[in-house]
Parts: sequence; C-alpha cells; structure tokens
Amino acid sequence: MSRAEVRGEPVGESEGAAPAAVPEPGTARAPGPLWSLGLLRSELLTTFRRWRTLALLCVLAAVPVLVGIAVKIETSDGSPVGGGGGGGEGPAFISQVSNNGLFLVFTALAATLPFFLPMAIGVVAGDAIAGESSAGTLRYLLVAPAGRSRLLLTKYATVIAFCLAATLVVAVSALVVGALLFPVGDLITISGTRITYAEGLGRALLIALVVAASLVGIAALGLFVSTLTGSGIAAMATTVGLLITVQILDQIPQLDALQPYFFSHYWLSFADVMREPVYWDDLVKNLGLQALYAAVFGSAAWARFTTKDITA
Repeated sequence: MSRAEVRGEPVGESEGAAPAAVPEPGTARAPGPLWSLGLLRSELLTTFRRWRTLALLCVLAAVPVLVGIAVKIETSDGSPVGGGGGGGEGPAFISQVSNNGLFLVFTALAATLPFFLPMAIGVVAGDAIAGESSAGTLRYLLVAPAGRSRLLLTKYATVIAFCLAATLVVAVSALVVGALLFPVGDLITISGTRITYAEGLGRALLIALVVAASLVGIAALGLFVSTLTGSGIAAMATTVGLLITVQILDQIPQLDALQPYFFSHYWLSFADVMREPVYWDDLVKNLGLQALYAAVFGSAAWARFTTKDITA
C-alpha cells in the first residue's frame, strides 16, 4: 500500500481531473480478506521479532533444560526423584522422568503453566494496545483502513499465536532434553496401562494444545487491561498482578465456592489426558471457562477500544 493510499489521496488520476470526494469518517470501504491477512502477518512479524518476545521464549525453553539437568543429577546414584507423589497432577510426573524422557514434557508444562507461561502471555497481551499507544504508533495504525475492531481482533489473534508458540517451545525443548538425558520408549499412563511411544507423542501434542487453549482467558484479560491505559508497562504489570492475585485466591480453602470460576482453577487438568481412557470432565470445564473469559473480556476490550479517544 502506497503512502498516498494510506492517507486517502486519489491515485492514478490525471492532473486536470476533478478531485475525488473525501469520504466521511466511517464510510470508507472495508479492506478485503487479503489486506486483513497482511495486517495479521505484519503483527506476527513485529511481535516475534521483538527482543522482549525472544527473551521470553528463551526463558521458557530454558526451564525444561534446568528441570532435566536437576532430575539427572538427583537420580545419578539410582535414587528416585524426591517429592514425586501420587495423584497424577503436575509434580507427580517428575517421578517418572528418569524412567522415560517423554515425561519431561508433561513435567515442564506443569512447572511453567502456573506462572511462567501465563506471565509471558500477560506481558505480550498487556503490551498489545497500550504499547502502541505509549510508543505513539496507535494513531498511525488506525490511519490505514483497518478499523478498530479489525485491529483489535488482529492483536488478539497475535496473542493467541504467541500462546501456541510459547507452549510448543516448552514442549519441544522438554522433548529434546528428555530424549538426550533419559531413556525413551513405551510409557505407563496414570491409570497403569502401557501405551506406545508414538501414542505418547500424540498425547504430548494434545496436552500442549490443551495448555495453549488454557491461556486464552488470561490473553483476553490482558488485552482488556491494555485498552484501559496508555502505558505498556502499566498494562503488563497490572495483568501479571492480576495473575498472581488469582493464583493466591485459588489456594485459599475458604473461597472454594468461587474457585471453579477462576481462570486458573482447571489448568492442571491436562494431566487427565494421560489417563486410560482420557478423563474429559475437567478438560471440558477448563476449555469452557477459557471460552467464557475470552468472550467476556474480549467483548469488554472491544467496547472500550471502539469508544475511547485515541490521542497517541
């Protein structure tokens, strides 16, 4: 798109031709699907080229490495990993890592999901709109015929793409480290049944997708916070602060009646994928809760962004 097209000037007219009428605000022709895909591609490239984004992904990739090395050192004398208990959720996977490296994928996701993964999502989501405003580029983005709704949807799609990328970075890093440091092969599910390594890989992929889907709620919340302020740092700090607050409230027994409505309550339900057969109840509750948060805070973000005055 040329600079003349962005500014709304006529292109390709002869010098003596009558000037084209300037359309009233809100009456410009909506851009086509290819233009929208181009906008999404631009946002994806901009987000994943930022040093902050690359640093977050590197930190997430380092977590499985540290966990794998720690387990390798602790089990080097043949002793079992300390702290591995029953129950099948989160830390229980760590007791199986020395027997099968594939369990490092489940352990790494369980270790990063309560804080590291959602914190990274909160940083990217909180910066989506507020970062553009603080940098003074938001008005220039709206000069192009994107429209506020289309721009907001593109920003949210970019954050969702980062959710998937961040989760896959953790999973792939854990898969590689687990294969290098520990034996791999058939594995035993939480239910005690044996499945092949290929089926285990399939379940690892399904778990990664479930974890990525578990983050769409915090992504929508962060995007909403991002529309409330013109400071990217304030939006990121607020989103991370809300994440920590909800995590603390989810551990208070007196709030057990409210906890099923916290976006983090069913996060570790992905462990049920490792049952035979798969236990779907909490998984469905988790996905439904994330969809509800996405709908509520996504609508709130749209209502705020489409009516606010853009001054930067």
